[in-house]
Amino acid sequence: MNHEDDMLEGLEENFAEMFEEFEKQSSKKSRKTVGEIVEIQEQEGVALVGVGDKLEGILPLDEIRDAKGNLLYKKGDTIEVLVTGHKNERPVISHKKILEQEKTIAFMDAHKDDFEELVIEGKITKKNKGGYVVEADNVTFFMPRSLAALKETEENIGKKIKANVVKLDTDEGSIVLSRKKYLGEERKRKKSVIDELMAEDRVIQGTIKKITSYGMFVDVGGVDGLVHYNEISYKGPVNPSKLYKEGDTIEVKAISYDKEKRHLSLSIKAVMSNPWEEIQEQLDVGDTITVTVSNIEPYGVFVDLGNDIEGFLHISEISWDKHIKSPREYLEEGQQIDVEVIEIDQKKQKLRVSLKTLLAKPFEEFMKEHKEGDVLKATVSTLTDFGAFLRIGKVEGLLHNQDFSWDKNKTCKESLAVGDELEVKITKINAENEKVSLSRKLLEESPIDKFAATHHMNDVVTGTIRDIKDFGVFVSLEEGVDALIRLEDLEPLKVEELQKGQSIEAVIVAMDSKRDRIRLSIRKLERIHDAKVLREVNEKEDSSTTLGDLLRDKLS
Repeated sequence: MNHEDDMLEGLEENFAEMFEEFEKQSSKKSRKTVGEIVEIQEQEGVALVGVGDKLEGILPLDEIRDAKGNLLYKKGDTIEVLVTGHKNERPVISHKKILEQEKTIAFMDAHKDDFEELVIEGKITKKNKGGYVVEADNVTFFMPRSLAALKETEENIGKKIKANVVKLDTDEGSIVLSRKKYLGEERKRKKSVIDELMAEDRVIQGTIKKITSYGMFVDVGGVDGLVHYNEISYKGPVNPSKLYKEGDTIEVKAISYDKEKRHLSLSIKAVMSNPWEEIQEQLDVGDTITVTVSNIEPYGVFVDLGNDIEGFLHISEISWDKHIKSPREYLEEGQQIDVEVIEIDQKKQKLRVSLKTLLAKPFEEFMKEHKEGDVLKATVSTLTDFGAFLRIGKVEGLLHNQDFSWDKNKTCKESLAVGDELEVKITKINAENEKVSLSRKLLEESPIDKFAATHHMNDVVTGTIRDIKDFGVFVSLEEGVDALIRLEDLEPLKVEELQKGQSIEAVIVAMDSKRDRIRLSIRKLERIHDAKVLREVNEKEDSSTTLGDLLRDKLS
């Protein structure tokens, strides 16, 4: 004999006492009698019924109306009622309780041989010291607290429950329920169903009970399992509400069960053949296939191959244009396009495709139309600290700060804005790295060209020291022209004795307008001075003047 059988034996001894306690709480005296309706008061919603006491009993009219609200009795009719007590010296009567008793007796007569197999779904209506009163189909049941498996709370009143019928007490006219037994048998039944599902690799039918953003809850044999959105299709995570609705019947397989969490996981795609195994034999990297755009995201596009497989077209693989803001600028959902397979990962079930590899490369088209030395118009697309990128059709070229202006203090970032159009010259095309170098300053006359028009090699010039470096001294000449005096060309001057802003005289020894460079020399200036002195000596006819005298005059 198990624990619940022992409990039921104890209930047989004290159930009458517990139920009697409930009846005592609801009324101190209860008796069944037949009374006559002596008056119907529609406005008050009651009927006065003579039951043999000094005053008539008050019967609510709602107890004697049909489903449409029509009265089933009239004045003078006799009616069976239950007298449950007195209020303000009037008998408290009920016709409904008579009907409930009749239904309870009829229930016991109908199920006296099979009651142990019955499961009742009803609502808790009352509570007493012994337990709860449950009503289902106008039949009253009693559920002892010890068999309720409920926490003691006022919220239990009105709660819908399922429970097993465990005892019929014909003497007391009562039916005993056990929710505890029902829950125990449900656990056993669900465990049996789950064990069977997990033991056999079989397809089962289930009914969708609820659809959420992360999957669907499916009823399989009275057990709820979750089909996660990853287990719906081989395409990857999908929105279940787009494919199914609650109440749909679907085929699934059980794939796992978490005993601790009592969580059954189901799969729809496990029922289907794996298309990734088939595609491995049908596709190779480099193949061109026709696909349908199924979903567009900011970072790329998902494309449908038509066999429950989706490929991914990254935004960088849509066009050779590196400045795509959105894939929707190029594609729309439902559109059919040809793409090239660039990666197949059967293990991870990933397929990557490219649209741009089937398109002509913009750089190749650029090289067909342009060459080094061409002068053209370009639009500023990006500004950086080192220069600006200019768009020429579908290709970008770099305009470095040093190629922007002959004025070394000017930069692209300070002088230009995105969208500005300017004329530039192509100085270099690197086909291997697909890079284009541009120049704006070459379209203007350089300060050195202007300087060279009025100055020549070996001319003596005067300038101002702008900067002093380890390798030489930079000298500012006229109209923004800079020149360099190397350390070896400073003699007889010493670099440590020089200062910025100091005026200095030197001779031009090199001018390179292409490289924007001028070199000066003080040492050569000294040699020129010496040579000039010698010439003057040789030209001097007065022999009385000695060479030493001339040199002293020139060097003094």
